[in-house]
Amino acid sequence: MKVLIAVPSQLGLLSKRRSLSIWKSIDRLGYHVNRQARALRSSKSNIVEVILPNLYNPFFSRLADCLCRELSRRSYQTLLFLTECSFELEQAYMLMSEQQMVSGIICLTYNPNLRIPKGIPTVSIDRSLGPGIACVASDNFGGGCLAAQKLLENGCKRLAFLRTGSSLPNETDKRRDGFIRACTDAGVPCHCECVNDGTPYSAFEDFLRSHLHDGQLDFDGLFCATDLLAHRIRGSLEQMGLRVPEDVQIIGYDGARCFGDQEYYCSTIVQPVEEMARLCVDLALQASSQSIPCLLQLPVSYASGGSTLD
Repeated sequence: MKVLIAVPSQLGLLSKRRSLSIWKSIDRLGYHVNRQARALRSSKSNIVEVILPNLYNPFFSRLADCLCRELSRRSYQTLLFLTECSFELEQAYMLMSEQQMVSGIICLTYNPNLRIPKGIPTVSIDRSLGPGIACVASDNFGGGCLAAQKLLENGCKRLAFLRTGSSLPNETDKRRDGFIRACTDAGVPCHCECVNDGTPYSAFEDFLRSHLHDGQLDFDGLFCATDLLAHRIRGSLEQMGLRVPEDVQIIGYDGARCFGDQEYYCSTIVQPVEEMARLCVDLALQASSQSIPCLLQLPVSYASGGSTLD
């Protein structure tokens, strides 16, 4: 399995600053590679470009691993770019796809004005990029409903939803919507605490402390939009002297496992990452996008991971 990785500190053999300057100039001048002329000298590459924010988030690392393995199984190489959510890097890497003559692009991006190269099959994860570009996601709304239902089944009566994420509308917003719907249907009030990416984690610690009275939290069931956040929230609660799951039950979202394939970090809504990767590759290697639905959702499941009473 061959994987080429580019990180924000390295763009080819050039420095990040110099490379970005070059690609900005190319974009400003409206230059585009004549792919047909170049194809006369060499055939189209067997490379698929994958653009992800980072690899330290367990979900992103698992997704990268599954994408690389699936592409390798089909004798394709992976050109992996890590952006740290930089709008400039996301756009620069999109422009590079033409220079590399890639066969397709699979991306998870946040740039609201992202421009997609014409003629290259592109698949987006968790965000719609426009007509003709497939978006692959798990059933985020259903996952939010399932999280609320599990907390209620476990005896929770005071629920809250916690999220940090992009202010840009995307499919993951539906996790909150599903959670609220299930709570409303059950006649149980819920609180939502959502902050944008870049907000210090201390904002959640302040939120928890403001709802801590006489050693008891106002909420006995928490749904966190990611397992990473759920793991951190659990640590904060335990530092405050609260027991998880005896005092507060927590459910995350993603299905992240310790060391990739061992126990879950927490009770969680599991995304079918392998199936998502397989579908992304199918779509990226498909010659025509005319018959592809705008949104393809895959079902989620629940797994107990020690932060709930089940």
